[in-house]
Amino acid sequence: MPIYKYGCESCGYKFEELQKISDKSLEECPKCGKQVRRMITHSSFVLKGTGWYATDYANKSANLNNDKKSSSDTTKKIVEKKEIKNKSEKAA
Repeated sequence: MPIYKYGCESCGYKFEELQKISDKSLEECPKCGKQVRRMITHSSFVLKGTGWYATDYANKSANLNNDKKSSSDTTKKIVEKKEIKNKSEKAA
């Protein structure tokens, strides 16, 4: 059974309730007796590991772009170091 989170509109009290999916939403605050609303919360169900969209398919193009950027950055750094080395050798 899912746990639903509710919040009171007048007193601000927040609470959780274990209910069946087929049960009606609660309407009354247990503290003040006024109207409550069911709140949207994140799911506690997370898919991890290989074989899921996020790890295997979602960012392949982004990863390729990052790899290209990092390799070009590395190449630039190597060229800059060689230029600095050549300048220092010429000055000596």
